[in-house]
Amino acid sequence: MSTQDHTSVRPWRQIQRRPSRKIRVGDVEVGGDAPITVQSMTNTLTADAAATIDQIRQLEEAGADIVRVSCPDEESTAAFATIARAAKVPLVADIHFHYKRGIEAAKAGAACLRINPGNIGSPDRVREVIQAARDHGCSMRIGVNAGSLERDLLEKYGEPCPDAMVESALNHARILQDHDFHEFKISVKASDTFMTVAAYQQLAEQIDCPLHLGITEAGALRTGTVKSAIGIGSLLWAGIGDTIRVSLAADPVEEVKVGFDILKSLGLRHRGVNIIACPSCARQGFNVIKTVEALEERLAHISTPLSLSIIGCVVNGPGEALMTDLGFTGGGKGSGMVYVAGRPDHKMDNDHMVDHIVGLVEARAAEIEAAKTALAAE
Repeated sequence: MSTQDHTSVRPWRQIQRRPSRKIRVGDVEVGGDAPITVQSMTNTLTADAAATIDQIRQLEEAGADIVRVSCPDEESTAAFATIARAAKVPLVADIHFHYKRGIEAAKAGAACLRINPGNIGSPDRVREVIQAARDHGCSMRIGVNAGSLERDLLEKYGEPCPDAMVESALNHARILQDHDFHEFKISVKASDTFMTVAAYQQLAEQIDCPLHLGITEAGALRTGTVKSAIGIGSLLWAGIGDTIRVSLAADPVEEVKVGFDILKSLGLRHRGVNIIACPSCARQGFNVIKTVEALEERLAHISTPLSLSIIGCVVNGPGEALMTDLGFTGGGKGSGMVYVAGRPDHKMDNDHMVDHIVGLVEARAAEIEAAKTALAAE
């Protein structure tokens, strides 16, 4: 979507988000009217603080709002304090069954604990973890997965299903609510897209806390992206979801990129250059596919929301350019037309097109950022 048009206010583009209460993960708001946040998770050994910090830095550069770090043992929570001090984004400590890890992580600087209170033992242990979270300003995420449901629920329902997942989530939520702790969000994930969507739809009607969306164990980069886009995208389109994590068997940075692409495609949040490109055909006046590949790589450093159309011929090129900040449409005799703010501006030869477009995008991004800075200073 162009930054110079008004398509975002058209009724058929509107998504009415489900009302939810707002919580904080460090200095990041989640829920309510806060922007939908994008998360990822490190896959380094947490005890290796240097490697984990390096990966968090890469995720921060990709735009991650929140990063989750697994804390399976005492060595991990010991390193967590160093990691948290180095991180520029709030960290979620991933805790499963050992209540002491939750207490240690809270003391070490975790902004949020991913922990299911019903799984950590006696009421005294639950109280200790909740008190640690309260004392250190931590929120919590109740994380229900179809693959790790409680035995009694599996016996009751016979197999993992949306009803069992929602009941598990509400049981855990009730424990926190009974202790007057309300700074929590919930996820109900499965690797099955249908099960996941149905569980979130049910849960959204029964509780007002923020919801963390994801298709767990979605798969490799291509297949996992498709499954996540369908599952997360359909929920967001219905107004359900306040923070997302795309779970890929790939570089965690790719999770952040896909997450922003999902939000961008729904007009919910914009980061970086949105390249609109044709699939190319015999009419193309230049190699569209290679051009787009080159532009994606060379424009990856741009975080300013901008739209760019790269169309191979004049059939759809001028029309697409009308709705983008910048555009290039292939013509004949080795050149094409450059569009600026939807209007034809000047011709450019194909051989120098990529360098020229990169320069235009960088200049436009700099103008937008300078205007933002000037406005903030007023």
